[in-house]
Amino acid sequence: MDSGSADDRNQLLHVDIQVNEQDPRGGILDLLSRLRPHWRVQDIQMKTFTEGITNQLIGCYVGSLQEPGCVLVRLYGRMTDLYVNRDREVEMFQVFHTHGCGPQIYCSFQNGICYEFVRGTVLDDELLRQPSIYRLIAAEMGRIHSIQPKRGLSVEPFLWTKMSRFLTLLQRSPTKQTAPHSHSVAQHEVPSFETLSAEMETLKRHLSLIDSPTVLCHNDLLTKNIIYNHKEGMLKFIDYEYADYNYQAFDIGNHFNEFAGVNDVNYSLYPSLELQRDWLTAYLESYKQSTGREGKVIAAEVTQLYIQVCKFSLASNFFWGLWAILQSRFSSIDFDFQRYAVARLNFYFEKKDEYFGLTMS
Repeated sequence: MDSGSADDRNQLLHVDIQVNEQDPRGGILDLLSRLRPHWRVQDIQMKTFTEGITNQLIGCYVGSLQEPGCVLVRLYGRMTDLYVNRDREVEMFQVFHTHGCGPQIYCSFQNGICYEFVRGTVLDDELLRQPSIYRLIAAEMGRIHSIQPKRGLSVEPFLWTKMSRFLTLLQRSPTKQTAPHSHSVAQHEVPSFETLSAEMETLKRHLSLIDSPTVLCHNDLLTKNIIYNHKEGMLKFIDYEYADYNYQAFDIGNHFNEFAGVNDVNYSLYPSLELQRDWLTAYLESYKQSTGREGKVIAAEVTQLYIQVCKFSLASNFFWGLWAILQSRFSSIDFDFQRYAVARLNFYFEKKDEYFGLTMS
């Protein structure tokens, strides 16, 4: 599948207003007067979703949230433009939607975007482990990974560029002082900038030897970014802040890491070898079919991908560890980002030697 050649970014409606984070209703009503002019102000209801830890997300509707026409308004988190490419995010929205893999984006405004509400429920940790569900996730990821870039466009994995950006921002940003009453993990438990820089180079040297294809990736597939529609028996991935071309094994390994959760990271919940192999088999079946390759998935293929995924799961933990340190310095959202950073980085160091040592026997 080709991602298309039209420059849709220039065609997207941009509304030149700033929505107040503390009191967003007035600004949102202004946006809705353009997007849903037939809606009467007195009938409009708004629901704030609380699953996210980066941005504010507000659902706007008349009648029921599950009826067609609902609009999601996302207000970007404080200073997130420093490390999220908003133009790229819009482009990814449009690519996913064009291929039937994501919602339609309606407009952008100064500090956010408006897009289509995907009907269904946010996946929970228990559903994530059900074979019928995780095979759907694997199949959908295989389908997305088959979407080809625009003809003639050369793509590179975004991983090293993005992590280098994170490190540059860490070097330049002051450490936020922790309030005396905070339960945050002690500062010294976060590795130094020098340690993190050296570690990224070690990781890059090792993973650059792994022959993982560069494909269109979601790169942030935690449970809250998966919407399951029970009635239709299907699911969709949402939120494309980090979607871009990247290593195939990173996207899968990142998803496996997310089994450990966000609010209370627990790596004992990491998927078992049996679950991983079943997941990877479903993924390869979908990926092969979507890319026009014939033949049954064999055990050796699953084993090879499993090893690649283990290795790139290290990069995922390192990536989100850096991200969380940055968030602890910039974000105004009430979440213990530093504790999250320590959890992700600790697991990285715990599994590094084991995963570096994996080879095809």
